[in-house]
Amino acid sequence: MSAVETENKPEEEKTTVKEGGELLFCGATNWNSIGRRGAPAESNLVSPTRLRPLVGIDIRFVASGCTSCHCVALDVEGRCYTWGRNEKGQLGHGDYLQRDRPTVVSDLLKHKIIRAGAGRAHVVVVTEDCNSFSFGWNKHGQLGSGSIKNEFELSPVRCLVSDVTNAVCGGDFTVWLSSVEGSSILTAGLPQFGQLGHGTDNEYNTKEGSVRLAYEAQPRPRAIASLSGDTIVKVACGTNHTVAVDSEGFVYTWGFGGYGRLGHREQKDEWVPRRIEFFQRQHVLPPNALVSAGSVNSACTAVGGQLFMWGKIKNTGDDWMYPKPLMDLSGWNIRCMDSGSMHHFCGADDSCISWGHAVNGELGYGPDGQKSSTTPKKVDILEGMHVISVACGLGHSLIVVDRTNVGDRLDQLNIYDGKASAEVSEEPESKNSAVKRTGIRNAAKASANSEKRKKPLESDSKDEEEHSDEDDSSEEDANGQQEEKQRGGKSSGRGRGRGAKQLPMEEKSSGRGRGRPPAEEKKSSQRGRGRGKAGKRGRPSK
Repeated sequence: MSAVETENKPEEEKTTVKEGGELLFCGATNWNSIGRRGAPAESNLVSPTRLRPLVGIDIRFVASGCTSCHCVALDVEGRCYTWGRNEKGQLGHGDYLQRDRPTVVSDLLKHKIIRAGAGRAHVVVVTEDCNSFSFGWNKHGQLGSGSIKNEFELSPVRCLVSDVTNAVCGGDFTVWLSSVEGSSILTAGLPQFGQLGHGTDNEYNTKEGSVRLAYEAQPRPRAIASLSGDTIVKVACGTNHTVAVDSEGFVYTWGFGGYGRLGHREQKDEWVPRRIEFFQRQHVLPPNALVSAGSVNSACTAVGGQLFMWGKIKNTGDDWMYPKPLMDLSGWNIRCMDSGSMHHFCGADDSCISWGHAVNGELGYGPDGQKSSTTPKKVDILEGMHVISVACGLGHSLIVVDRTNVGDRLDQLNIYDGKASAEVSEEPESKNSAVKRTGIRNAAKASANSEKRKKPLESDSKDEEEHSDEDDSSEEDANGQQEEKQRGGKSSGRGRGRGAKQLPMEEKSSGRGRGRPPAEEKKSSQRGRGRGKAGKRGRPSK
């Protein structure tokens, strides 16, 4: 999920509102089928395209997530627009109607929204007066309302947090940053892989003597005790892992450890925040650092703006078990960045750069361009434009560009109309039909080269390996390519750094080292990290 799941901007943005720009979209628009097996490859926008309802609207922030098939955009007036898949009410319009066109969330019009995060099927927003609201799927308590009585919240509900400065979403959990001393970071939602950071996964047997396991929902936002003495200033969430940075520049990760996405040179799940050793000894992050997390990887900028990444970087080759510099972007001034399932976008100097594995045109290279690129590559049609904000979702990307001096070039871009909500068929009946019948309300309708010496960005060949499709209705493929089903094998731990312009020929991956550790290894490795029980004996006591 995520982002965000976009990089966390400095705190001063809360009071200093940047000028907005034009929102551009690329990727899949067939919201019903994105990420689902056997889905037709249709309705893709392979070049950055303007959206008709937002033409001329000053957008200052966009959000989506690595498991999100819906989008959020905030304008300079504080209005919140949502569109995309809406099977679980994640658009906040009081219904289950899919929307191809960005539509204002009417129930938030009395608030000025300054931040937003998107998960698999929920959205959390932050207001200018430091309150937080959420809507969408609440099965695991990810809305932070303190209750899971309503599995779907079709309209915004209040989150039980105060003095909120930011909120980001993983697949089925949420992280809030707060200015309250001793509670700078709070989490709620699904605790399955320890991504909430509270020292446990809250796993229990559904019945006594049964081997079927479940995970107790955590609907009330709770401060992470091990970080009570630290002030967390930046955070990003993948599907089931979290990356955070404190005020001293130290980086913490926790949650699902597959593919080395936590950066600790091993694939063990972490149930409490653990400092990344690499950023502890050297490269402590500066105040203007960026942080992002994809489904299977993580990234941040360190001293000098150098981008470091770790986790599964390509579909082939070894995983990066610890942070390594992405040398292709050395010398570039990266201002904003976000990661999707397996693709990345960033705004650097007067260029827009993307790379990764893509199948729906989400890299924006155009009809004659390649679909995927293993190395960072400029989006040619946006060259010379100043990028304000980016967001990556499942099969799509959002880019906000400054209109200054590029108005004529923007006029040459295509404009996508989409279908009105009345023209879109209603989503299938949900399991919780009673909630649907009583909760539906009518939705409101709204209308050049840098002075620095840079390494050239060279395109690479397309990835040949097909990326596994994801279905947001399945909890088993939540971490990319159904990795948690693979529970054996050791990781070589040898990543491939980029020390030169030309990369060596990629070797075919052995496939080892890409699953969770064996069950026995996991049990022994977690001792002393918050799990105090020897076995599963029913629901944990309160």
